[in-house]
Parts: sequence; structure tokens; C-alpha cells
Amino acid sequence: MIRSEKVNSVLFICYANICRSTTAEAVFRQKAQQAGLKLKVSSAGTHASNKGNPPDSRSVDAGRQRRYDFTDIASRRVTKEDFEEYDLILVMDSNNFNSLLAKCPFEQLHKIEYFLSFAKLGRRVRDIPDPYYAGVTAFEKVLDLIEQSSDGLIHYLKENRMTPNLSDN
Repeated sequence: MIRSEKVNSVLFICYANICRSTTAEAVFRQKAQQAGLKLKVSSAGTHASNKGNPPDSRSVDAGRQRRYDFTDIASRRVTKEDFEEYDLILVMDSNNFNSLLAKCPFEQLHKIEYFLSFAKLGRRVRDIPDPYYAGVTAFEKVLDLIEQSSDGLIHYLKENRMTPNLSDN
């Protein structure tokens, strides 16, 4: 799955960086910290035209009901430097995956993975659906998938000793 020896930083990617990837940033950042992992966590969009805007209020509302903190999270577009800076770049769907493949330098392609591949769903689903044009229940479903994927990723990183612990200062 992950083709790096160590993971010190994780970047979550969706289309506009206002729903799924910002939610993944908030959820994973908190879960990783609770698990004792010291990681740089951020998010970006392949076509983020809302640069500097906060996450979608429906994502924030769903996340806050489960006690996730969206402080200091703002929309931005993925940059060329992100491919060098982040050890693991996790996409929300196949459109994001294909967009990144077109932008990513060849030597960094190994960093791109589907975030949902870390969830234990028992089926070969790759895409976390975009809830933007759907109702409130879609945001809850996305949050469920992100929580499962976050838990799976943390388990994977810890099991394979791929990340520093907070005590490694």
C-alpha cells in the first residue's frame, strides 16, 4: 500500500477543499494526536477556487456534533511544492486521483493513494462521494467514511511502525 519507510506528513485532497478534504484534515488530525502520533496534517483541492474560505458549514456542523475542531482550516489549491513536502497524499475520489496524476512529478507518484482504501469496508469502493449538492445526511455519511478511513490509516501506520510517536521529540 504505502511505499515510503516513514510518514511524517499527510495531505488530503478533494476537488474544492471545502467539504471532504477539510473534514478529513480535522478528523485525522484529532485522531492521530489522540493515538500519540506526531504528524503534519493538511488539506488542499485540485480545483480549489475558494482560496482562504472556511470549510462548508454543513461539514463543520456535522464534524462539530462529533467534537471535531475545524479551527485554522481554510481552502487552498494543491501546489507543486506539496508533492515534495508531504509523504502521503490521500485523495477522496478517482477524479482527484486522475487530476493529481497529471500534475505530480513522476518521482512523487508513489505518494498518492485513495483515502478510502484504509477503511475496512469489505468491498472495493475507492470514492468518498462529494456531499456538496446533497442533503445533510450525505455529510454524515462522508464523516462516517472519513472516520473509518482515519482509524484504518492510523492502525496501518502504527502496525508498520511508519510514523514517529509524540514521545520521539
